[in-house]
Amino acid sequence: MAVLASDGGKGRVISYYGSDLQRYTSLQAHPVQEGPIKQFLIHEKGLISVSSQSVHLLSRRGLTLWHISFVTSRTLLRVPSQYEYMLMRLCRYICAATNTGAIIFLDIESLAVVREWQAYSSKVSDMDARTDYLVTCGWSARPYGGASFESFAKVFDLKKLEQRQPIPFHGGAAFVAVNPKLGSTIVLMSTHGQVQVVDVAHPNTSALHSPFLGNHMSHLVLAPSGQAWALADNGGVIQIWALDRSHLRYTEHAAPPEFADEDFAPPSIGIDSDLPLNTVGMPYYREKLLSAWSEDPIYEVGFPPPRVDPEVLKNLLPSAVGYRASNPKKTLRNQLDRLSIVGSNGMALTTPKFLSEKTHEADGEMDKGRRISDAEVFTNTNPTGSIKANVPPMYRLMEIKYSRYGVDDFDFGYYNKTQYSGLETHITNSYLNPLLQLFKYIPLFRNLALHHTASSCLAESCLLCELGFLFDMLEKAEGQKCHATNFLKAFSSLGEASKLQLTEETSPQSTLEVRIQAANRFLLKQIGMDYQRIAPGDGKLDQTVVSHAFTNMRCTSCYHETLRATHKSLLDISYHTLSLNPRVRSSAPAFSRVLKDSFERESNQRMWCDRCRRYQLVQSWETVSNVPPVLMINTGLNKQTDGRQLWSIPGWLPERIGICIDKGRVLCLEGDALRTSQRSRPSRPLIVYDLVGLVADVNSGENQKSHMVSLINGMMAISSRQPQEEPQWHIFNDFLVRKIDKDEALRFATRWKTPTILAYQHQGGSNIIDDGWRDSLDTTCLFMNWSLNPYNVPPQNWPCVLDPATEQPGSGTHVPIDTEFVRLQQEEIEILATGDRQVIRPTREGLARVSVLRASGPHEGLPFIDDYINISEPVVDYVTKYSGVSAGDLDPTVSVRPLVPLKVAYKKLWLLLNLGCIFVGHGLIKDFRNIDMFVPKAQIVDTVTLFYNPARSKRNLSLRFLAWYLLKANIQSETHDSVEDALTALRLWRKYEEFRDAGVVEKMVDEIYTAGRKLNYKVPDKVGLVGGGLSVPVPGRGRDTPDVDSGVSGPSTPVGKKAGGGSEDFESPLK
Repeated sequence: MAVLASDGGKGRVISYYGSDLQRYTSLQAHPVQEGPIKQFLIHEKGLISVSSQSVHLLSRRGLTLWHISFVTSRTLLRVPSQYEYMLMRLCRYICAATNTGAIIFLDIESLAVVREWQAYSSKVSDMDARTDYLVTCGWSARPYGGASFESFAKVFDLKKLEQRQPIPFHGGAAFVAVNPKLGSTIVLMSTHGQVQVVDVAHPNTSALHSPFLGNHMSHLVLAPSGQAWALADNGGVIQIWALDRSHLRYTEHAAPPEFADEDFAPPSIGIDSDLPLNTVGMPYYREKLLSAWSEDPIYEVGFPPPRVDPEVLKNLLPSAVGYRASNPKKTLRNQLDRLSIVGSNGMALTTPKFLSEKTHEADGEMDKGRRISDAEVFTNTNPTGSIKANVPPMYRLMEIKYSRYGVDDFDFGYYNKTQYSGLETHITNSYLNPLLQLFKYIPLFRNLALHHTASSCLAESCLLCELGFLFDMLEKAEGQKCHATNFLKAFSSLGEASKLQLTEETSPQSTLEVRIQAANRFLLKQIGMDYQRIAPGDGKLDQTVVSHAFTNMRCTSCYHETLRATHKSLLDISYHTLSLNPRVRSSAPAFSRVLKDSFERESNQRMWCDRCRRYQLVQSWETVSNVPPVLMINTGLNKQTDGRQLWSIPGWLPERIGICIDKGRVLCLEGDALRTSQRSRPSRPLIVYDLVGLVADVNSGENQKSHMVSLINGMMAISSRQPQEEPQWHIFNDFLVRKIDKDEALRFATRWKTPTILAYQHQGGSNIIDDGWRDSLDTTCLFMNWSLNPYNVPPQNWPCVLDPATEQPGSGTHVPIDTEFVRLQQEEIEILATGDRQVIRPTREGLARVSVLRASGPHEGLPFIDDYINISEPVVDYVTKYSGVSAGDLDPTVSVRPLVPLKVAYKKLWLLLNLGCIFVGHGLIKDFRNIDMFVPKAQIVDTVTLFYNPARSKRNLSLRFLAWYLLKANIQSETHDSVEDALTALRLWRKYEEFRDAGVVEKMVDEIYTAGRKLNYKVPDKVGLVGGGLSVPVPGRGRDTPDVDSGVSGPSTPVGKKAGGGSEDFESPLK
């Protein structure tokens, strides 16, 4: 309570506030016939007053919460007693004073009598109990009749249940109160106003005050804060004694008093044709307006009934029931004309066409119209369920449509025309996509993640490494599609994530807002542990995201205080101390005020008290010692809905804030106050933060699940080496990325858009992109063989590792590569009523084998990476015919192949990519996509594109057909082998170089397509004719594939200006 309550006489409760005791509330709590109020009790919900026949609870504002009458109410428990109790106090025991001067100690739970103490010969006038002591005042009977106040205050030890040495008070102790903050300090007062302050532990040392108060005293009360005394006399006057009147607080942690709403006269507005309607303001409201119609009454009713053919109407003849006419037979039975839904602009609202459909269309018929700038384009992206009318299309739930070619056929470029890549949504736990995007565009966080990834860390479940891989992929992609499959797999594999119900499989009932905020806390903690695994003594990550504070805890019963150091990687906003008047705009607290209260959070909760040896109500508050350069904030709106009206205020979230720590107190500034402080007090240790971005919860339909989007401040966060002059806010809605203005990004319509996570960064860290990790790559794993089952692998199955002295891979080094995959999830399809086949969920594949070969040198063609992957998920199909992988190859207990975790194989390829190597292979675009790696086109030599002529055919030539036609090699006849396929791709590339040097590439590609058309692009089952009709023997398979320089070649290369005569004059481009 922040007010002083008193008995106004005849059951009326009057409260006052402030040091001047201004009247706050006045309420008739008890009937007049019940007489004066006997006692007040402070409760967390308000004030409890007790009279002779009733108990009343009223709120601090004076509103009645409940009233219990002893006459009309039903008694739940009645304990008979032989005593007549006059006073009661609660501490370790219920201390009850009788009318005979005795004090009875009752057990709190059983109400059994524990001890009886005859304190006075007459009555007890006052008593107070705190911590371990009970102090009493009372009357003693005179020898000649009557009674007088005894000149000793009696002290009873509640711990030992024995009487202690009494405290002398010659003025006659009539009232006593124990200091709430100092449990052993008591205040005694006589009826004449003489006051004595004494310590029970040292009764000989006391302070005596004898002020002239005039009337006789009737009450003495100490404020719970211990900073003030309230003295009342029989003349109805209340006096306040305090050490410092300017900083007077009745309670230690109190909210300011609430006042009635002020009435403001509406401004006078002239209505004319020149008045803009936006000058008429709208009041703040919590309830849904009547004008906000629900979408439930709106539903599809199907197509309108077809029109009756005019010829039928013309030939109608009456019949026994209705009319009849002959069938004009213009359509088949039960056949209707197909109707299309047309929008207001006359265009059919359709989703973008699949890439395969666009490929087969003529150039003039291709979709030239709607793009991301047209609002209608997203109207039908989620055709089921209702869509809120005020949700912009770019915020709506994005879904991927699948054709028979899978997810690769979806036109992601239709939704993203920027240089910043989005993330796909068809992966489990992809709700984390917006949070990962936010992490990526925090420069300090991005730099630490990539430096850690470049280290020697090979831990399979290291989320910080996976973040580094993801950040590097997003930067290299430059606006092309990406997905976070590997990170999400590592996240799902962590047992703690499942225990905290952060995965979609373990938290089907929790809201997305709760889950992503909990995931934010978990990820920051986990990546801190991952960082310390490699650099135990390095505190860079903690210095970047962790704030340090001290938590003070005080028991409200014994006032025992403890201090504990705390470390936090994020801040939860608290709205408990708000006193917001929804009708007055100026009453809304600023964001900096709410942020300060969140740093210095105060709470009351039941905790274990070591001194009381029981659970007690404990007050706690925090003292901040430092704040980190990156400030991660959870808005906490899912738990505290009162703050939603603050976020609906335009401009409430500032782009820049300042935080200063001064003697443990936090000072938060924004706007004009921040600019003034920077100019007037430049020496103040003020840390200025810029808003990097935020994650927002979007509920785009009442019948749809919510989803998350991230809004990134490009001027501060986008990975640019130079600061931007103008704000470049972007929305990342999974694979949709679009530039938006600042007002749109920071405007929150709490009906459908609410912020969940905020990220601020020190102003000095903006646009600092550190690429020094590229020069410190730890390449140790490239020069050693490592396996989970080393004792099962025979020597001939180990790859020939690189020689660090002579085979260092670097920029421009060509490395042939091929990968094999197994199926982890089969395709799910649905047959529509029209008979069409619709893909609900595409096939999901997992990397099973990767082989990387040398392209030059004495060991040319030998693999230095030939890893089989230890897959932790169940494999539904090994597709051995196309992968060459059988069930036993991936089982560590029986496999004779070198098995490694996915993280190890991925890091080897990532190192080769960042060393500048050029990958040579067949169909590498799809392979790298399945691996979850983006390789720039400059680092790919793909034989699919080398021998591709879209003018002749849209078909890509298979590796087997190219090898049969150009190299006279019969590969993949029974199964696939990644070493063989990589070596074949190398030979095809060299053959292409011969054609290019001779200037006959186009001619040779035409010949290949001509031969392919005749054979339906299939290799004959037996010996065939190639090129000039020569009979070609079928070479061996697998690792018996002829070497690059074995002399076996395909069709002869015509002599060109750079080729002397066929393949024997060809010089390898690697040399």
